[in-house]
Amino acid sequence: MTHTISLLVENHQGVLSRISGLFSGRAYNLESFTSGPTTDPTISRITLVCNGDAQIIEQIKKQLNKLIDIIEVIELTTVPTVDRELALVKVAAKPGQRAEIIQITDVFKAQVMDVGSESIVIEITGSPEKIDDFVSLLQEFTIIELARSGLVSLARGKKQ
Repeated sequence: MTHTISLLVENHQGVLSRISGLFSGRAYNLESFTSGPTTDPTISRITLVCNGDAQIIEQIKKQLNKLIDIIEVIELTTVPTVDRELALVKVAAKPGQRAEIIQITDVFKAQVMDVGSESIVIEITGSPEKIDDFVSLLQEFTIIELARSGLVSLARGKKQ
């Protein structure tokens, strides 16, 4: 099962290295690892996506909590969340194919970022499933390059 873990960490050199070292040293596999600053410049948020059963995930959380730079470990798998990912897709586009590619782009509320003589670069944001569906539809054309940001996730606010 896929699990999403959010970390608040001290924002200084070596933190990412220690976290990734924890995973590689114990042969845990990371599907996605995203990091960025928070409203406090001394704290960063890291979102990890990894696979494993409940026992492995519990072990990962315990090991993360032992690291000195970790402020908080939050498992988001079982709580309502807002999840987003960004992808840039470069698609080979002959003049006769561009209208169809742009139509697919419009349906997914994506944006054309660059048009070249032989390709189009498209930006799409949304859930990982939305991006998977978009990329799947573009497979009938030639995808030259694909870059995905990895998951960014926050727990939803409480409802009254």
